[in-house]
Amino acid sequence: MQMEFSGKMLTPDVRRLYDMKEVILDQNWLAGASDFELYYMFRDLSLSRSDKEKLLQNNLRYDITIIPPNMLGCEYIKTAGHYHPNAAGGVTYPELYEVLEGEALYLLQNQDFSDVVAVYASAGDKVLVPPGYGHVTINRSNKTLKMANFVARNFSSLYEPYRENNGAAYFFTKDGWIKNKQCPQAAELRRAEAPDSSGLRKLGLSKKREMYPLLREPGLLNYLTAPEEHLELFAEFV
Repeated sequence: MQMEFSGKMLTPDVRRLYDMKEVILDQNWLAGASDFELYYMFRDLSLSRSDKEKLLQNNLRYDITIIPPNMLGCEYIKTAGHYHPNAAGGVTYPELYEVLEGEALYLLQNQDFSDVVAVYASAGDKVLVPPGYGHVTINRSNKTLKMANFVARNFSSLYEPYRENNGAAYFFTKDGWIKNKQCPQAAELRRAEAPDSSGLRKLGLSKKREMYPLLREPGLLNYLTAPEEHLELFAEFV
């Protein structure tokens, strides 16, 4: 798959089934499944040289991920799942997502599983993954999910905790949510909707406008790179 962006045809990084075999619920299905492409990651995008310079100056990265509809056995297609490392002050980096097309489930969980939340989002919605939370994205529909994200550019995502637990605390299947047997201590799953207009305004966002132009607003995305300075803001999105 290729994607046109800023007049150029881009080739993505590809996540394949066998890349994330440790986190698949339906291991019987997996044993008989051939390897295939699951989703596509277009990283470090910018529309102009000026935008690229602003991203670099502010230590930010803008990405787009495309997840076609599919089933992984009984489970809806998903990303591998990851946590973020610590920024200053022992606070982990957050991440900001936007659904461009389709429907998404963002399954957030903190590190001790005392809070696990499924955030339902559709086109135009923005979802903030706050410090302290890992996350999996699920395509819950029969339409292609296309989403964008802003994140600090100077760290590597931590996938191993999800691999060690054979996935997230819950799996979303054709029969609904199933708790991961490897996470018996996980809290009861709670449901949340994507932030409403009031919540979005606190982040300088609107459902009607894409978030990409935020990179041109000085300081507006500082909470993504210096989260320790914005703890009161994050408290409203947990």
